[in-house]
Parts: sequence; structure tokens; C-alpha cells
Amino acid sequence: MVASAARTADARLAPDYYFRSDGLGAYITGLLSNCRTVFDIKPAMTADLDNPVAVGLEGLPRGVVEAGALLRGEVIVEAGARVEAGAQIVGPVLICAGAVVAAGALVRDHSVIGPGCRIGFGAEITRSLLAGHVFVKHPCFIGDSVIGRRANIGSFCSTTGLRCDRGPVTEPAIDEITVNLDGQRITTGQTKFGAVVGDEVALPAGTVLSPGTLIGPGTVVYPRDHIGGFLPAGSRVR
Repeated sequence: MVASAARTADARLAPDYYFRSDGLGAYITGLLSNCRTVFDIKPAMTADLDNPVAVGLEGLPRGVVEAGALLRGEVIVEAGARVEAGAQIVGPVLICAGAVVAAGALVRDHSVIGPGCRIGFGAEITRSLLAGHVFVKHPCFIGDSVIGRRANIGSFCSTTGLRCDRGPVTEPAIDEITVNLDGQRITTGQTKFGAVVGDEVALPAGTVLSPGTLIGPGTVVYPRDHIGGFLPAGSRVR
């Protein structure tokens, strides 16, 4: 059975189950506070980045964009942020104060890189929110996901946001991603949905997250190759 009403009532689907929103800057704090479920974050962020004037993101003091960085489309680099030579950003994207996008990194459309984040060589981010002080310093992929503060994404980690259990993958995707909670499938309302990774979670190198993975804050993940489903806050996963 697929349930849509249940998602607004279950505390395990609320943003504040996974993230502390304070100290992340006005935009991210407001975004998380205004979303009832974690499934609302990506659509809200997408709408904001498509109309940055409406949410007060345009006209901000600009950070450092080094010569040799490739920026296309609407890319907002806040004061105190730095985009290094050799980085590539395809907007609309917001790079928040204190974040660094290093040479060889790729940040694609409808992403917000929160304050103090470090995006390194070979990392690819698309359609995702990195809330703050997230380390993504090695080759890896984060797509259609929300990553909490002080999370660390190890080398060659990957989220996966598409269902591939119904034959050939189509683009645009047509099969909705659902999340399993207590044996009940909860709708996300999205055909691409990767993972929600709570505050202070470290993913070991090589970890792959199934579509619709929810990892509560403070979870410790020991080295393994594949994780999916819901992991409550403070879990230990071997």
C-alpha cells in the first residue's frame, strides 16, 4: 500500500528529525523551517533558484571566483565563498559564505552548497542541498539529495535517484520513488530522489545509497557497499 497522507504526520519525515537549521544562514534556515517533510525540500529549493529575486538571493555581495573557473547560467557566490580555477558550476546554483568549490569539482543545476562546505576534485553535485560544513572532497556523486551539517562523504560514494527495477531506464523518469517505513510505502512525489543524510553522518569510501534512503543524524556506518531504507538517528550499521 502506498500512503501519501502519512508522510505529513510521521516525525521521522520532518526536516528537524535530520537537521539542525540554526546557523546555516538566512536562506537555508528559512528553507528547512518552511518545509513540512524532507520530500518538500528539493522542490522548494528548485523554485527558489529559478526565481532568486523573490527570495532575496540576487544582488548579494559576491565572493571570489578565480580566473579559470567555468560558470554558466545563474550562479550566486556569496561573499566569503570561493570557486577555484578549474571548478565548473552550471546554474542555477547558490554557493554560500565560507564554502569552497575546488579545482576539478562539478556543481550542477538547482544545487545549494551551504556555508563552510568543501567540494573537492572529482566530486559531482546536482539538484541537492548540502546544508553546511559538509566534506565532499573526493571523487563521488550526490544527486537529488539533502545532506546535513558536518557530514562526510567518502571517496567513490554515490547516491542513486532512479528506479531501475522495471526494465530499461527512461529519461525523463516516470516511476515515482517511494520510501519504506514500518512496511508502508510512502510517496515522495518525485521520480528522482536520492537520499537524506542527517547531521554528522560519515559515509565510508565506496558506499552506494539506494533511491529513497533516509539516514538519521549521528548514525555510524561501518564499511559496506550498499545501504537503503530508513536508519533511525544514532544507528550503528555494519
